[in-house]
Amino acid sequence: MQGDWITQAALPAGLMFIMFTLGIGLTPADFRRVLVHPRAFLVGVFCHFILLPVVGLLVVKAFGITGSLAVGFMIVAACPTGTTSNLLTYFARGDVALALSFTAFAGLVSIVTVPFIVAAAIAHFVGAERSVGFPTGPMMAQIFVVMGVPVFVGMALRAKFPGFAMRWQGRLGAASAIVFVAIVAASLFRHSDLFREHTATFAPMVFAINLAMLAAGYGLSRLAKVPRDQAITVAIESSVQNAALAIVIGSSLLRDEQMMLPGAIYGVLMYFTGVAFVFVGRRLMRPHVELARG
Repeated sequence: MQGDWITQAALPAGLMFIMFTLGIGLTPADFRRVLVHPRAFLVGVFCHFILLPVVGLLVVKAFGITGSLAVGFMIVAACPTGTTSNLLTYFARGDVALALSFTAFAGLVSIVTVPFIVAAAIAHFVGAERSVGFPTGPMMAQIFVVMGVPVFVGMALRAKFPGFAMRWQGRLGAASAIVFVAIVAASLFRHSDLFREHTATFAPMVFAINLAMLAAGYGLSRLAKVPRDQAITVAIESSVQNAALAIVIGSSLLRDEQMMLPGAIYGVLMYFTGVAFVFVGRRLMRPHVELARG
C-alpha cells in the first residue's frame, strides 16, 4: 500500500476537514454545558467508553470473528461518536446542545482511549501472528493530528471570526457530509471484493451492536432519571461511531485492508438503525411536544 496517495493523504485529509467543520461549530460553552447536565453526561461516558467496547468484544466473540477483521470491528467500537450523531439527534428531537458537547468531549478523549483499545485488540486477536509491539504513542500523536488539531483550529477560527464562522458553518457541514460519503465510497470501491465477501457477515454484527447500544443508552438514562430528550441523545451518541476515523486508522495508520473493512461497512449500515431510531425518538417525544403546544 506504499505510495497509495488515497490511503496516505486523501483519507486523512478528508477526516481532518470533517473534524474542522465540527470545531467551527463549537465554543467553550459547549464543553461547559456538560456541567449543567452531569447525570446524562456521566451515563453517556459509561455507555460510550466502557460499555461499548465490552459489547463490541461480546459481538465479535458471539459471531466467531478472529484476526484482523476482529481488530477492525473493535476499532469501530473504540471510535468516538461522529458528527452524524448530532444531525440524528436533531431529527429525533433529542437535546442537540448535549449532543454537541458530548461529541466534542468524546473526540478529544478518544485521542487517548482509541490507541489503547486498538493495541489491546491487536494483542488479543493478532498478537501471536505479528509478535510486534503496537506503537500506542505514535498512534496517539497521529490521531491528535487528524482529529484534535482540526477541532482546535476550527474553534480558534470561530472565536476570531465569529461572523465568518456563522455564515459558513452550514455550507461546511454539508461539504463534510459529502466528504464522509466520499471516504466510505472510496474505501468500498477500492476493496469491493472484500466488501462483497464480508458484508453478509458484518451486517448482523453492526445491527447487533447498534441496537444493543441504542437500548442501553436510552434504558440506562431513564433508570438514572435523565429527561427523555437527553436519554434519546445518549442513546444516539452511544451507538453512532465515527466511521471515517475507523477507516483512516485501518487503512492509513495500520495499513491493513481487513482492519479497514468493518469501518467501511459500518459507515453504510449505521444509517439504517440510526434513521429507524429517529422515528422511535420522535414518537417518544410526541406527548411532550403536544403538551408544550397545548
